[in-house]
Amino acid sequence: MVVAGLYRRTLPSPPAIDFSSPEGKKLFTEALTNGNMEGFFKLISHFQTQSEPAYCGLATLAMVLNALAIDPCRKWKGPWRWFDETMLDCCEPLETVKIKGISFGKVICLAHCAGAKVESYRTDQSSIDEFRKFVTACSKSADCHVISTYNRKAFKQTGSGHFSPIGGYHAESDMVLILDVARFKYPPHWVPLSLLWEAMDTVDEATGRRRGGLTVYVFWFMLVSWGQRTPALLYTLSCKHESWISTAKYLTDDVPLLLTSNDVKSIKDVVSTVFSSLPFEFTDFVKWVAEVCRKDYEGQPMSQEEKERLAIMEQVMKLVQETSLHKHVTDTLSSETSCFPTIEQTFVHKDCTPNDGFDIHRARNDVLTALLLALSPQTWCAIKDERVLKEILGLVCIERLPSLLRDEVLHLRDQLLVLKRCKDGSVEDDKFRTN
Repeated sequence: MVVAGLYRRTLPSPPAIDFSSPEGKKLFTEALTNGNMEGFFKLISHFQTQSEPAYCGLATLAMVLNALAIDPCRKWKGPWRWFDETMLDCCEPLETVKIKGISFGKVICLAHCAGAKVESYRTDQSSIDEFRKFVTACSKSADCHVISTYNRKAFKQTGSGHFSPIGGYHAESDMVLILDVARFKYPPHWVPLSLLWEAMDTVDEATGRRRGGLTVYVFWFMLVSWGQRTPALLYTLSCKHESWISTAKYLTDDVPLLLTSNDVKSIKDVVSTVFSSLPFEFTDFVKWVAEVCRKDYEGQPMSQEEKERLAIMEQVMKLVQETSLHKHVTDTLSSETSCFPTIEQTFVHKDCTPNDGFDIHRARNDVLTALLLALSPQTWCAIKDERVLKEILGLVCIERLPSLLRDEVLHLRDQLLVLKRCKDGSVEDDKFRTN
């Protein structure tokens, strides 16, 4: 169907005030003077237009991640590492996002995968006063940014659900600056905070749920003070395919139930119990980031920084292999290969030939060991044999791990927690399809 071309839309004013208008400039100057535009300059330096009508969530997140100076640790184009919408694909295929948009929960998943800290809030579990305090705090800092999801209709704009970051706050008039990523449609504009709250507090017609807001905090203070790295060097969880729901349920709900069996009398029994019933979809759940990076660097000239990064990757991999748990995983899988059909079908490396030096079995054992370490400590409490329980808790105790490996495991554990929240419906799952 042929659609008539459009060149932008007229911004309905009121209620919005165009950022570049005399009144908009006045609001900006006053907010800047009062210290409520601290995050604006980082955001405006990375302001981008969504490249697809349904990419508002991806464009917003890419803009915020770049503003927070988070290194994606993946090449964008040429030698450059930079967040682009096309790189935010670990939680939903881009072709799906183009058609259906992306859910609130998967934007949170993407932010975690990228190495950001996320605190999400739903309007039916919060208040306008809390939201105002939250916006004020982030407007006074360059280290956190508010991403708002709202219904455009509240502003008399065309379209419906939309993602955009908040660029600043004018306290005297109680107005917020929305840096609309659909710049082909509307310019940045000021709107009353109370009206934005109403736009976020509307009930989505498709799901019956209210819309929400989320805030992305950078790990920068951890990077500087705690030595943590973002994002993960080797391992990450993928919810790119809908199969992640069944796998997340298995790991968080089913495994503890399976471990209540009286037959669990050794660590070998524990490992066998966890891996013998893995869903077939497990193949889509665990993504080995090292392989993504290996393809990025393979056959390419590397800078000293990249060489050092690859050396750290190899060090983390070696640390995984040196854990006592890795030995148990290796011994169990090698002695009972036929009992784990899902694992055998999952870890078939299509891009590797027998002569390229890639040991698929060791890679398999590395990934599965890391996954066991990432499971919540409460997972093992269902084991009835106290001796076995004590031993497995010792094997998975992250306090005993070297810091490099501990950071990797904590990254996985945080992701698994987010996926569980998505599965349980405690993270907003509305789709945002329009610009």
